[in-house]
Amino acid sequence: MKRNYLLLIVLLITFISAKSQYSSHIIQLKDKKGTAYNLSNPSAYLSAKSIARRTRQKITIDSTDLPVSAVYLDSLRSVQNVTIVNTSKWLNQVLIRTTDVNAISKIISFPFVKSSGPIGLQVGPIDITPISNKFRETIKPIDETPIVFGKNGNSGTAEISGTTTLNYGNSYNQIHLHEGEYLHNLGFTGAGITIAILDAGFFGYKTNSAMDSVRLQGRIVGEWDYVKNEQSVNEDHPHGLYCFSIIAANKPGLIVGSAPHAAFYLLRTEDAPTEYPVEEQYWVVAAEFADSAGVDMITSSLGYSDFDDPSFNHSYAQRNGNTTIITNGADLAVRKGMIVTNSAGNSGGQTNDGKFVSCPADGDSVFTIGATTVTGTIAGFSSWGPNGAGKTKPNIVSVGQGTVLANTSGNASSGNGTSFSNPLACGLIACLWQAFPEFTNMEITNAVEKSAHKYLTPDDRFGYGIPNFRKAYESLSIEREKRKVDSILGDKWLKAYPNPFKEEFRLILKAPKDGKAVFQLVDVMGRLVDARSVEITNQTVYFIEFTNLRRLAKGAYYIRYTDGKNKQTLKVLKQ
Repeated sequence: MKRNYLLLIVLLITFISAKSQYSSHIIQLKDKKGTAYNLSNPSAYLSAKSIARRTRQKITIDSTDLPVSAVYLDSLRSVQNVTIVNTSKWLNQVLIRTTDVNAISKIISFPFVKSSGPIGLQVGPIDITPISNKFRETIKPIDETPIVFGKNGNSGTAEISGTTTLNYGNSYNQIHLHEGEYLHNLGFTGAGITIAILDAGFFGYKTNSAMDSVRLQGRIVGEWDYVKNEQSVNEDHPHGLYCFSIIAANKPGLIVGSAPHAAFYLLRTEDAPTEYPVEEQYWVVAAEFADSAGVDMITSSLGYSDFDDPSFNHSYAQRNGNTTIITNGADLAVRKGMIVTNSAGNSGGQTNDGKFVSCPADGDSVFTIGATTVTGTIAGFSSWGPNGAGKTKPNIVSVGQGTVLANTSGNASSGNGTSFSNPLACGLIACLWQAFPEFTNMEITNAVEKSAHKYLTPDDRFGYGIPNFRKAYESLSIEREKRKVDSILGDKWLKAYPNPFKEEFRLILKAPKDGKAVFQLVDVMGRLVDARSVEITNQTVYFIEFTNLRRLAKGAYYIRYTDGKNKQTLKVLKQ
């Protein structure tokens, strides 16, 4: 018994000693008492654009929107040898840095502290290697001879057929797999949509020739490095630059992004040389900023499951959509009305639980993107969806093997990884949302899923499959018209508009039964002016036009409707 007791003490001392090496700690708070803000005045902590997004989507502002209590922060600052790095209002927690064990003990004793735990080291050294092993991705140059419309490119690019408004060059195949050019040809290229890219850095973006358009047009609206707490992301890792270029590059004949006219925030949250959960906190804080600034979409080609210290690892059971810091934060971002797209991961070739999607790709509301080739074959490295978890992951797939991107010299290269399929799909989703801004984030992503080739038979590799943005556009167009009809009809099933009319009017009928409907236009004396008959199907909407009425005398007229069961008379006025 005594030996066991001594062994327990030794193990405890060893554990404390091991954890004391970490300088970054998360302090979870119990509540937000003492906050200087309230729910009735959201403009004090949210931008007008952020509030408008919530209003448009009927999203209620709640306690997670309130900043962390300043009173509690003051108490934490009063502890010697403690530095507050950042705060997460959504998760109500604070990231601090200290190596003082006594400081941690004092913080834990505060009555408003729920828990405390180590989360990582100090910031690692700068890593600007093209693709570090942690991303499990590769890039290579491609032949950069400009592609002319109607001719084959030297890089194996398929012939461009039909008329396109953008000179895609090497990018054509990856856009065309999704019929993304259909949206672009209609003028939907991402204009008016703001996207926050959360990544490991955007090395050299300020001088990269492929990014000239987005820079010169002022569509990079902000940048911040959450790892080093500084306003510069240009000197860090190039991984974010590659992802950025897949959406925003505009070098006609060589490379054109999937949403070349969107606006962007460039946010560094990933410390590429190391892997610790502190990066998840950086991600959530960046997402909160994106929300408060009124961003429409967040795209993140990052994923967390295995760390430099295995004691932090997220097991398969923990990758359940409800456990990790980053996943909870990503789901909350969607609750605020944003679309969050995230790469599925590049572990599909593993034979153990490591092959499944990482975090935050496991999030219920996160739009997770797997990878295919340009011919639609699944990429072997693309991570699997969770086995038997009751949800479809990935949500969709896009081109992630041989994806065309801009390298650090501004030239076209190709890359392999779900990091690259994710921004490609994100850009096309942005173009779709530009076309249908009145729809909610979930309505847009649901339309994308329904357009995919395996929507009726999803699986754990393709998810719902390869989306087709022409089909998504057409389905939302139908829904838009349906909503217009419902708005006009209200609680009625027959209505005339415009009413009063000058030269013509239209009847909207939501058929109350199957059969034949007869519409008679008569004057106040009951004399027939015009008539229509239509075969109708129950609950189907019909538009019946009465035209060439210019010569009718001004005054009241009536529409007599009958379908064998229902009768109705509508009064219409001629101006």
